[in-house]
Amino acid sequence: MSGYRDKRIGALIKEAVSPLLIKEFQDAGSGFLTVTRVEMTDDLRTARIFISVFGSADRAALLDRLTRSAGSLRKAVASRVKLKYNPLLIFALDPGPDHEARIDELLKLAKKT
Repeated sequence: MSGYRDKRIGALIKEAVSPLLIKEFQDAGSGFLTVTRVEMTDDLRTARIFISVFGSADRAALLDRLTRSAGSLRKAVASRVKLKYNPLLIFALDPGPDHEARIDELLKLAKKT
């Protein structure tokens, strides 16, 4: 059950994580990195951060880099967002852009026939 508090804290974490990711992880080889959404668990102790990467050849390597540095990112978020419990950060690739691209391909195929 998602409530107002979950969404509000998710937005705060998204606001804190986004500049950190741009500063530390976005370089010429990683492509354009964006945080699309943050989902909080009901107890607010875990934040699943969905990222979207455009123009990168190796998304899995970037996701692995993010996962390995989740501890330092967690500390940085804790210093920016004052919460009772510092949430565990879990990074995942957002399937939305890939899904949208696939739908566009199917629509183009349907128009050709």
